[in-house]
Amino acid sequence: MLSSEPCVCGSGLAYAACCGQYHAGTPAPTALALMRSRYAAYVHKNVDYIFATSDPVARKAADRAGAQAWAEACTWKGLTIVGTDAGGPGDQEGLVEFIARYEMQGQPQELHEHSRFRKLNDRWCYIDALPKKGLTIRLAEPKPERNAACACGSGKKYKRCHGAAA
Repeated sequence: MLSSEPCVCGSGLAYAACCGQYHAGTPAPTALALMRSRYAAYVHKNVDYIFATSDPVARKAADRAGAQAWAEACTWKGLTIVGTDAGGPGDQEGLVEFIARYEMQGQPQELHEHSRFRKLNDRWCYIDALPKKGLTIRLAEPKPERNAACACGSGKKYKRCHGAAA
């Protein structure tokens, strides 16, 4: 992507002045900036950035191949930031609620998550979805096949992840 093109995170800034600088190694100054840059990393299929900006505990439990497969399978349509709580430059923790829209196998879907972030060595990192509010994946019918990868990016099969509740 050219640096003068608008960033896919929806900030209205050019990619180079927005998420591009974080993808190149500059630490995101806020939890919101990190959230936006992680969305942009999924759009650009930059799973290395996703893992690099994840909390070390979450990184150990994550499935890189599954995350890459999910990023490759999705056509990203947009990001809406619903709200934030803390997560500023002077904070140590923060929450970002967002909705990411995408298509998977031609079906429109949404990922609605309340994400937790914390600073580790003066760098923001993604921890997980807030346990009580968690995440919601809205699927257009038909639902994914039971043995398909779950759309949340966990790397688990749909039947063992969000399909278990269905």
